[in-house]
Amino acid sequence: MEVITIDHPHHFKRNELPAVAMALGFFDGVHLGHQKVIQTAKDFAEQKGLQSAVMTFDPHPSVVLGRSEQQIEYISPLPEKIDLISRLEIDYLYIVRFTKEFANLLPQEFVDNYIIGLHVDHAVAGFDFSYGRMGKGTMETITFHSRGRFTFTTVPELSEGSEKISSTLIRSRIRNGKTEDLPQLLGRYYQTAGIVIHGDKRGRTIGFPTANVNIPEDWLIPPPGVYAVRVKVSGSWYYGVCNIGYKPTFNQEKAARPSVEVHIFEFSGDIYGEQLMIEWHLHIREEQKFSGIEELVAQIERDKQKALAYFKKSYV
Repeated sequence: MEVITIDHPHHFKRNELPAVAMALGFFDGVHLGHQKVIQTAKDFAEQKGLQSAVMTFDPHPSVVLGRSEQQIEYISPLPEKIDLISRLEIDYLYIVRFTKEFANLLPQEFVDNYIIGLHVDHAVAGFDFSYGRMGKGTMETITFHSRGRFTFTTVPELSEGSEKISSTLIRSRIRNGKTEDLPQLLGRYYQTAGIVIHGDKRGRTIGFPTANVNIPEDWLIPPPGVYAVRVKVSGSWYYGVCNIGYKPTFNQEKAARPSVEVHIFEFSGDIYGEQLMIEWHLHIREEQKFSGIEELVAQIERDKQKALAYFKKSYV
């Protein structure tokens, strides 16, 4: 997959670009609904002899338009999104830098410059996709804005039970620690990645050494608690338990950010500075304060056994 970053205004010439069937959207999480949109574009491309393409935007519009003062947390930050889309075997990924100037384009200007102007023969988007200033352009107005220069497909919503599969729903599940619900929305277990950093090294003194993982602040993580996880380190997968939290048994004051510490089963080795991928499976319990080390150790052992029982049932 070729990744093309586009700054506004762009200077690409239509006749110098491949004719494509393009999926358009922000695609945070690349969930099953997004995958349906992207696959629709890919299938059309194969049928018509076109190249397949995806257009996404960076950063999130709310960052640029000032709709939130909070740090934006992504289900899939840009590097992860690129990886997820590449796995769908798409030919081109266009990443448009979202700026105030870009956001101010009229719907017709967006279509002229970023669909017709990029040699899109067929556009695919979800039913709720909007474009142009204040989102005035929709999949109902695209017939007019297309000027007859391209065809398009509107993909209806995809539901799980009675709820529409959406990034908003997935964020809610993650924030509520319902990690076991995510595969039916994402098509996979939720994953986050970070670098292993030095911590207080207390875990090794009580028989449960942990990897302290520094996950970037723009990556959405589950709430404090203990989780059964799979961990990818040095190219191999292991089972483990992960504690997200503030370690109230040892710390009097609450830190600005929760720590993410993983006890990896049947693993030993120096992995400081390495990237570690955490795959979130089962929420085991809330974080709690213990009266002493012995009570903490006994609980960690119970957590470990519960995680092992879960994985034995799920993977054996």
